[in-house]
Amino acid sequence: MKSWQRFLAFLCAFLLTLSPGVQPASAEPRLQAERSPAPLAQLEHKWHSPFTRRFTPAQIEPVNLANSNRLEALMRAGRIYLSLHDAIALALENNLDIEIQRYTPRIAQADLLRAQAGGLLRGIPTSVTQGPSSAINLQTGGAGGAAGVTTGAGGGQALSGAGSGTIITSTGTTIPNLDEQIFLTYNWGHRTVPLANSLTTGIPALQFDNNDVNFGIRRGFLTGTQMDLFYTSSAQTSNNRVSEINPVTNANLSLQITQPLLRGFGLAVNSRNIRIAKNNLKVADLVFKQQVIATVATVVNLYADLVRLNEDVKVRRQALALNEKLYNDNKKQVEIGTLAPIEIIRAEAEVARTQQELTQAETQLLQQETIIKNYLSRTGVFSPALSDARIVPTDPLRMPDVEEVQPIQDLVAMAIENRPELAETEINIENARINLAGSRSQMLPQLDLVLSAQNNGLAGQPNSIPLPGGVPFQRQANPAFIGGIGTVLSQIFARNYPNYAVGFQLSVPIRNRAAQADMIRDQLTLRQSELRQRREINQIRVDVQNALIGLQQARAQYQAAQKSRILQEQNLEAEQKKYALGASTIFFVIQAQRDLAAAQAAEVAALSAYNRSKVALDTATGLILKTYNISLDEALQGRVSRPPSPLPQLDPNGR
Repeated sequence: MKSWQRFLAFLCAFLLTLSPGVQPASAEPRLQAERSPAPLAQLEHKWHSPFTRRFTPAQIEPVNLANSNRLEALMRAGRIYLSLHDAIALALENNLDIEIQRYTPRIAQADLLRAQAGGLLRGIPTSVTQGPSSAINLQTGGAGGAAGVTTGAGGGQALSGAGSGTIITSTGTTIPNLDEQIFLTYNWGHRTVPLANSLTTGIPALQFDNNDVNFGIRRGFLTGTQMDLFYTSSAQTSNNRVSEINPVTNANLSLQITQPLLRGFGLAVNSRNIRIAKNNLKVADLVFKQQVIATVATVVNLYADLVRLNEDVKVRRQALALNEKLYNDNKKQVEIGTLAPIEIIRAEAEVARTQQELTQAETQLLQQETIIKNYLSRTGVFSPALSDARIVPTDPLRMPDVEEVQPIQDLVAMAIENRPELAETEINIENARINLAGSRSQMLPQLDLVLSAQNNGLAGQPNSIPLPGGVPFQRQANPAFIGGIGTVLSQIFARNYPNYAVGFQLSVPIRNRAAQADMIRDQLTLRQSELRQRREINQIRVDVQNALIGLQQARAQYQAAQKSRILQEQNLEAEQKKYALGASTIFFVIQAQRDLAAAQAAEVAALSAYNRSKVALDTATGLILKTYNISLDEALQGRVSRPPSPLPQLDPNGR
């Protein structure tokens, strides 16, 4: 028996000294210190921090709206000399869509902390923001500069809608509270009990003064076990003359253990939210990767369109120069009488038309620069220095002489392996299967095993109130009860006056329709998710094949546009020679100049379309980050190790 006494004393002491911050061993959070900041800011350490830190709200650092130094390093004389790699680096460091998504892993960490306490999951946002449209789309009704949003899967059981993260809904058995709870109550009271017969006590009413203290700790475990340890003490003083001990202290220490045997039993049932929260850490990383992919693809496309618009401006200027030269030549010929005056009007009208086209091209270029500056900085065009700066792209559009040929099956396999949204869907399916354990357990009857043990103690001082007259007996207090709180505690831990109890609690739902409905719905939702996964795989195959076809067609279109431009150059040269010899008219010369300008613009547009098709293929296969040597760790930290590209040499004008 003494061994049981030592064991119970050790168990009680352990539960009383258990720290409120201890977590189950199976619920350790994932360490991401080297990848992302801690989910909560560090609090200032003070003398009372060990006692108050659990109840002090952590302060999240304010948002950072300062641009990286890379942007200033690329500016000179009111111009931003921008290479494609610098544009991508600026987006990784300054883009607000990526900055917003950097909080998602930290939200997932906070959700894991909540699950480790036994709370419901709040879910994580899984929406991915697409970048702005190019200024080229402004004339075709596009939303230039307006960002679109693509919403991903819900990311867990706790969301009523995908990515909402606001309404908590839960099915299945209730998960016990895994955080320890300490409670303390104190009560002082005075009561008076009138007596109908005062022969025994010698007084007409009994008066009691009570000081009651209740202290305890409650803790739930992943097995479903609920453990409660209570200490109750009541100190009472009365005017009872016949009481042997007055004042008297009653105390007891009780331990109650409730263990579900059917509903709510097992680690798989009660740890499901922790497992889902850990999976959501992976989902958060995948969502961040999706955002980086979307942003990089947008930056590459915006840069390609910027180069295209710059080249288009050059083409319009060349066309204007040719028309101005034709106008001046015609003007001289009219002055010497070798050409009719009407030809000056025709040439001047052509100059006005090309001037209008140049103005439109320059307008589009300015709009494109504004979109890019807003996308690559945290402050947008709020800064006058950035707003007024012109962007000079330093990387031309290129097309490789030889296209790398890969079988479509290999490209599809790479896409299935690398596309983050497919991995996210797989995790969500796994989360749905984990949730089934809770719904399956909810269908069982409630059968709990309840064990309780209580040790009692009593002590006090001999009653000093005189006995009433005529009482035939004398007071004789038991020496074992003489003492104070020390005597009470020694009786409790020595288990001099123990109580034991064991019992069962059974609750059987007769129809159990709610649990059946939840189980059916959860299984149907799982089947829907599995079908969506197959649909995504099929769509990935379509995306890869269409992107490959688009790349091949874009290459063929560029080659045709290049050949057309060469032929139009030859045609214009021939028309100019014929016109100089009088064998052609100004109409045909103007027509040839228009055709050449259109062919040059079509060549630039085809080259830009090829680069966009290449981006579409890299995005479809999930290899765009590898193509541009992008590190997710650097993107998560917002610091790119690659230094800015060196600025070009100054020209004679100091630019």
